[in-house]
This record gives sequence, structure tokens and C-alpha cells, in this order.
Amino acid sequence: MTAALLIFLLTYVVIAGQKLPGFHLDRPSGALLGAVLMVWAGVLTQEEAVGAINFDTILLLLGMMILAAYLAEAAFFRWCAYWVVHLARSPRGLLLGVVAVSGVLSALFVNDTICLMLTPLLLQVCDDTGVEPVPVLLALATAANVGSVATLTGNPQNMIVGTHSGWSYAGFALHMLPVAAGGLAITWLFLRWRFRRVLGAARFVPRVAPPPMDRPLLVTAGMVTAFVLGGFLAGRSLSGMAMAGATAVILLARRPPTRILARVDWSLLLFFSGLFIVVEGLNRAGWGEAFFEAAAPYLGRTPGAQLAAFSGITVVLSNLVSNVPMVLVALPWVPRFPDPAVFWLGLAMASTFAGNLTLVGSVANVIVAELARGRATIRFRDFLAVGVPLTLLTVAWGWAVLWMYIWTG
Repeated sequence: MTAALLIFLLTYVVIAGQKLPGFHLDRPSGALLGAVLMVWAGVLTQEEAVGAINFDTILLLLGMMILAAYLAEAAFFRWCAYWVVHLARSPRGLLLGVVAVSGVLSALFVNDTICLMLTPLLLQVCDDTGVEPVPVLLALATAANVGSVATLTGNPQNMIVGTHSGWSYAGFALHMLPVAAGGLAITWLFLRWRFRRVLGAARFVPRVAPPPMDRPLLVTAGMVTAFVLGGFLAGRSLSGMAMAGATAVILLARRPPTRILARVDWSLLLFFSGLFIVVEGLNRAGWGEAFFEAAAPYLGRTPGAQLAAFSGITVVLSNLVSNVPMVLVALPWVPRFPDPAVFWLGLAMASTFAGNLTLVGSVANVIVAELARGRATIRFRDFLAVGVPLTLLTVAWGWAVLWMYIWTG
């Protein structure tokens, strides 16, 4: 039991970005190390470790990343960035456009992928228009996190919730769209207020030319993506539809896939596979149940109070151990609440919005900060000054919407 906790803590140290003396480990290799140690220490057998990997989530993530990679190759994301600038008219308009596009695209695809695709483009947009890049990049990261809450394919933790909760894609989206829409409105209003002086003093000289597009590939990838989303809405298997779409676009694109597949973040798939094994070892050793029993006295008695306390605990733990491990640990907890269907939504909402609390709160934030390095500096304390109030406001909004679902039955 102790070995499982120590291995989990070691894995967390690496995931949190801390360095182990004498080793050069990043997040994926840290998760892989933790997974191997769980087997080596006898917490899990090799068969149990393989069985712990949720391949539905991995395949769904892979399929959506492949679709996004083909859309990127067709210049779809560059086209989106161009139209944001073309319609903006002012720095405040640019901020609104970034929040809207980042939020909507992150709901359709994986938020980490959207940040990976859009960060270099928006840096170029800021260079071309003369707008200070930090507010724009913060809008990209925070809106990607907030918008991704809308669907089961928006982020990895939602994917995990989808494979365990029984929520359909359409049902989840119907209930979470008000949460996401209100959260995006709060994000835009807060960032506009927070950076009112910077945006008010900025010049806006758009010099962005329309990007060259691969129209045949765009039509092919767009039609396949529409087919996949239609399958999601019809209640078909999420992972099955995503992989069917990925296979179809590879076949129909009629070009060597090697260069396009290189856009897929394969290390992210390794990262989540390792995390599944590490958290399964933690739960198998009884620590997940112990955490729940320790938190139970503070959860309140009414469903609304329990939802508020559960959301707060989720936000805190998501920033201590990262949101995906938090969701994995909390999977056995949710069925024990009085209204599990709403509490599944609460777990997705709080773990997703928690990503905006700190710079390392979500992978999307880290992607934006790392890609911007050398051209724009996003410091930890600067992100915190934006992230703390924004997280509190959006989580409060999300709780209010979900409480209404409980109240109305």
C-alpha cells in the first residue's frame, strides 16, 4: 500500500515539472516510469497494468488528433486565424475573436491540439497587427480550457468521464453547453477588464494576408469530420467513430500520411497510458477509497452543498496532482453521490475549469507558454493573477447551472 503511494507521488513530482537529480524526465517519461514501477513493486501484475489502460479514451484521443492534423495540413486553422483578424477591427475585437474561436474549436477537437495549432499563428497575428501577445495568448489558453467542457471530445478528462458515466455525446453536450457558453462570456469579460489599459493603448494595424489553402484536402477532412460528429450525435461509439474517421481521411486524402501523422502528439498518448496504470495501482492499493473517506465529512448533506464541496475539492486536487489523475482517482467516488448523473457533469466541469488556476494546471497552458517562449513571456505569477479569479468565477457559474439541474430534477 505504501509503495503505491510513493510511486504515485514520485510520478506527480515529474508531472508537476520538477526535476529528479541526475535524470532528465519529462511528463510522458515520468508517467511511463511510474507505470513500470507499479508492476516492478508488485502493486499490479503486467496483465493488470495493460488492462488498466482505457483504450477507448486513447483511441478517441488519437482519432481526433489525426482529424485535426489533416485539417491543419489543409490550412483550416490558419484560415480561422485570418478571419479572426479580418473581423476584429480592434484589439478588444481580436480578444473576443480568439476567445470564441478557441472555445468553439476546443469543444469540437481536443483543447491541447487547438493550442498546439493556434499558438504559432496567433503569435504571428500579434506581430502583424502590433497587439501585445500576452493577453491574446492567455485568451487562447483559458478559452480552450473553458470551451472544451462542452463535449466529451473537448479534453482528455471529459473523454474519461464519457467512457465511465453512461452520458451520450448529445446528452452531455446539451447539458454542458450553457456551462461552456457562460464560461466563455465570463472569460472574455474578465480578460477585457483585466487588460483594459493594454488593449486600449494598443495599435491595431492588420496586415494578415489570406492563407493559401489546400481546398481538396479541406473538403475531404471537413466532410469526414462532419461524418464523425454526426456519428457522435447519433450515439455511436466515440472511439469507434473517431478511428473510423481517422482511417477514412487517411485513405481519402490520397497523399503519404507520414508528414501529417508527425503532427500527432504521440507522447501525450504515452503520458495518459502511463497515468492509467499509475492511478489504477493507487486505487488498487486502497488509497482512492481512503481519500474519499477523508473528504466525506466535508462534503455536506444536501445535493447542492455536496456538489459545491466536490467541485472545490476537484479544483484543489486537480492543481495538486493534475486534472487527469484527479479524474481517474475520483471515478469510484461519483456513483456514491445522490445524483450521479449530475455529479459526473460536476467532475468534468470542475476538473476542466481548474486547468485555468495555474500555469501548470493544464497541458494546454503549458503548450501555449512553451511555444511562446522567446517571443512572449507568460510568468507563473502573471498567469496566477488571471487564473485564480477566472477559475472561481467560472466554477461558480458551472455550479449554479448544475445545481439548477438538481433543483429541477
